[in-house]
Amino acid sequence: MKNFMDENFLLQTETAQKLYHQHAAKMPIFDYHCHIPPKDIAEDKQFENMTQIWLYGDHYKWRAMRTNGVDERYCTGDASDWEKFEKWAETVPNTLRNPLYHWTHLELQRFFGINKIFNPSTAKEIWDECNAKLQTPEYSVRNIIRMANVHTICTTDDPVDSLEYHKQIKESGFEVNVLPAWRPDKAMAVENAAAFNQYVDKLAEVSQTTINSFSSFMEAIEKRHKFFHENGCRLSDHGLETAIAEDYTEEEISVLFEKIRGGNELTDSEIRKFKSCMLYEFGIMDHSRGWTQQYHMGALRNNSTRLYNKLGPDTGLDSIGDFEIARPLSKFLDRLDMENKLTKTVLYNLNPRDNELIATMIGNFQDGSVPGKMQYGSGWWFLDQKDGMEKQMNALSNLGLLSRFVGMLTDSRSFLSYPRHEYFRRTLCNLIGKDVENGEVPNDMQLLGQMVENICFYNAKAYFNFE
Repeated sequence: MKNFMDENFLLQTETAQKLYHQHAAKMPIFDYHCHIPPKDIAEDKQFENMTQIWLYGDHYKWRAMRTNGVDERYCTGDASDWEKFEKWAETVPNTLRNPLYHWTHLELQRFFGINKIFNPSTAKEIWDECNAKLQTPEYSVRNIIRMANVHTICTTDDPVDSLEYHKQIKESGFEVNVLPAWRPDKAMAVENAAAFNQYVDKLAEVSQTTINSFSSFMEAIEKRHKFFHENGCRLSDHGLETAIAEDYTEEEISVLFEKIRGGNELTDSEIRKFKSCMLYEFGIMDHSRGWTQQYHMGALRNNSTRLYNKLGPDTGLDSIGDFEIARPLSKFLDRLDMENKLTKTVLYNLNPRDNELIATMIGNFQDGSVPGKMQYGSGWWFLDQKDGMEKQMNALSNLGLLSRFVGMLTDSRSFLSYPRHEYFRRTLCNLIGKDVENGEVPNDMQLLGQMVENICFYNAKAYFNFE
């Protein structure tokens, strides 16, 4: 029987252990998609206690706590930080076989050197020990990033964002690349006329553009795209239920823009046409500046109306959806490809039924211009656990080239989430190690070690080419 989460955690064979310890472990982290606030990096924030760095904004933990019977007051409410931490300690023993159990203990081990099992009986001593360390300069946000051996961070930023904190970070000389990523979801969110119009007004203000037509709207978007590019952005990201590729004319879109600017709601068909146009236009912009585009597809969001009205979005109310993906995604990518304007693209699915769908879709549009131009993104959100990551990598191996994979990302709002890269790397090495032990791939450690290092770091570094 193996010890719990020892140095060979998840590494079931000798080959897997060699691949991880000699190759994967030493690789820097290239975190090309996350939700951490650049303000905290710019100001080199010092967190007061573990609840603030561990539980604030973490809807993974909130979902588990609610499931464990914890009142909302201890998740997002007005309970004290210690009370929230205590409720998390009561919940953790009940997360066995959920990735939260592993992540919790990995973060305690890697950042705080704590190997105790986290539960109600150890909560107070862990609280005191971690909080004492958080008060020291070694645990400022920038030093936590350094501790994790992070090379690059891409945040998630709206086109109307000033990017002031990215500028501060760059001017400060911080050696880790912290770059914005363009997330224009609100610029196509026409389901709510009032909210969209408020956004357009904000866009007009920051772009210093009078927006009185669809063409001037796109002029303002283009100005912000250029501004992001000038501030180091080379990556876009879109959160979609599915790709949208309805037929439309420019005249139709102009009329729809005038309609919604007049305060009128669009029909479902009109919404799809407008979104189809925007996705295409964003794809053209990304190609024009040599960016990479990402599409996160498949989330059914804000399912609990009661909690959404109380807490808002991104609070643990989302689930996997079952939308049609293949036909509209193919049509969307094909239109860009036919015009020779399909830039490097990363596709993520949230429903595991779509694994093989995405793995085969990317093969349709590889063109030999860039290794792995079309990428099947890593196991995401509900799939970023061992089983989900293995299924994603197996689908990619069977139907594409795992060796060209750009690897893992945190997709997190927490500065303690970097061990998720370790979790991924151990899973990767274990997959390959099993194949070696089974005689399915050659026991060539030079070949396999380089493949592991590429997937962990070098592929992403070359693919995104930020430097």
